[in-house]
Amino acid sequence: MRKILLTLLIVIAAASFAAADTLYLRDGRTIRGTLLGFVNGRFVVRVEPRYSTLPAATADPDLARRRANEGEIQYFRPDEIDRIEIEGRSLDDARFETRNVQVTLDSNWTDTGVDLRRGERVQVSANGVITVGRSRITPDGLRSSDPTAPLPNAAEGKLIGAIGDDPRAPIFELGSTREFTADRSGRLYLTANRGSYTDARGSFNVQIRGERDLAATDTQDDRFSRYPGRGRSRDRQPIDRIDRNRTPQEVTVEVPATSRGVDSGLDVRAGDQITFTTTGTIIAGRRTGQVGPEGGRNTGLSSVVNARPVSTAGPGALIGFIRTPDGQTSQPFLIGSQLTFTVPADGRLYLAINDDDFSDNSGSFSVRIRY
Repeated sequence: MRKILLTLLIVIAAASFAAADTLYLRDGRTIRGTLLGFVNGRFVVRVEPRYSTLPAATADPDLARRRANEGEIQYFRPDEIDRIEIEGRSLDDARFETRNVQVTLDSNWTDTGVDLRRGERVQVSANGVITVGRSRITPDGLRSSDPTAPLPNAAEGKLIGAIGDDPRAPIFELGSTREFTADRSGRLYLTANRGSYTDARGSFNVQIRGERDLAATDTQDDRFSRYPGRGRSRDRQPIDRIDRNRTPQEVTVEVPATSRGVDSGLDVRAGDQITFTTTGTIIAGRRTGQVGPEGGRNTGLSSVVNARPVSTAGPGALIGFIRTPDGQTSQPFLIGSQLTFTVPADGRLYLAINDDDFSDNSGSFSVRIRY
């Protein structure tokens, strides 16, 4: 009986050790825990106290302090480490945390419970079927589109997402698999891209992999919130009702004279009011010379044969266009030195120089955008 118990204890201990990553340090310590990644030239580890050992005799106060911090996030330089053993997973797997969510087609978007950070890399994969009448919808949607859906130009029923409960927050396509970088911080909401939801059955099975916050020092695994978000309705609120409670924001974008399209970083919606204020000068080629945001004069052959995006605007003028979610671009428009503009379509705002030959351009405009 004693031999059986001893064998059982050895098996349990071995299984426990196999569950952890191991760092063997040059000072003789063995650190076991969860290797989270490699950031700013250091390995990041969540240390498990019961798996950490010190040399038999040490009077090093620095080691003592670090021993007291076990159980928290710790950082180790490569020159401190003799070798690393990662148990049963890749280093890339160690950088991400995973949550599985059931997404139904309902009156509200599905709250994933995942709080994203701006700039965070997110991986989404989905399968499953939502049945609507005789249609079986997968996460990639149908071949048709739905003009009443949140994204009218995207595939009907396709898995889509939004960050935050603000109705103005941009909506983006996900489908069965996608990796994206969060453009803002907030709760991730998911739904199927369809206007009607009353006859829907079934769900999508969605796996969300988010990068760990390696700057956090809390020992609790609170990457995924236990608390529900405020919720996100499928019904769009009127723009004027939203605007009354919204504080205008500003962003400044530099547009080089050689630019055929600078991403402003702003996702806009039809009906939004945007004000542009532009300063600076550029050289719009040797023939045109130095111009301001309104551009130069149309002279010579260029006034007859005009291949510039906005034919009515002068060479070198500041212009803009919207790139819609389906990859199309709106009609380019003149911005110049000052413009208050009503957005004609949902999409991403781009800024550009009104020219057809950028080879001898130089300088840049500074554009302040109030939205």
